[in-house]
Amino acid sequence: MRSHRYFSLLIFFSAILLISCNTNYTVDKKRGYFKIDFPEKKYRLFDEPGYPYSFEYPVYANIVKDTTFFDDKPENDWWINIDFPQFNGRVFVSYKEIGKNKFDSLINDAFTMSFKQHVQKASSIEPTPFRTPNNIDGIYFTLEGNTATANQFFLTDSVRHFLRGALYFNATPNEDSLSIVNDFLKKDLQYLINTLKWK
Repeated sequence: MRSHRYFSLLIFFSAILLISCNTNYTVDKKRGYFKIDFPEKKYRLFDEPGYPYSFEYPVYANIVKDTTFFDDKPENDWWINIDFPQFNGRVFVSYKEIGKNKFDSLINDAFTMSFKQHVQKASSIEPTPFRTPNNIDGIYFTLEGNTATANQFFLTDSVRHFLRGALYFNATPNEDSLSIVNDFLKKDLQYLINTLKWK
């Protein structure tokens, strides 16, 4: 009788063991991204001779003169790129003189580059007008979704100067993975904007 009970228990546990070995069991894992160590925010002045503007930019960025515009030469010598090597990002900065270019055309081009080129991927595009402490007007475009750029802006005095900037990453657009870096660099762009002066 006792051996019959042990035998029954042995069969029962063996069956459980066999069933559990043949069951596919998976745990859903949340998608994770690499931890990013952000540098301390410190700034330096860009005030090169001959340039019609100056501003402050992060010490962890490099400024490089832009020598090509879609395989053509830029309109003037005042186009630059602000590179963020740690984040594989670049702010393309173009400057145009009002007078040589129609003011309305420059504004239309800025809106076109923010809206038409990104409307298919963007879930929203928010243009926000602003005035800097140096009394310079502009619009900041915040783009949501898997767009090639999430941050664009332009600044102007509407008489002589027009400067446009757009932040791009050398990576496949992914709003989730880039959002923390976009937020970090957006503060740097806002600092640049607020410190910009015309000459």
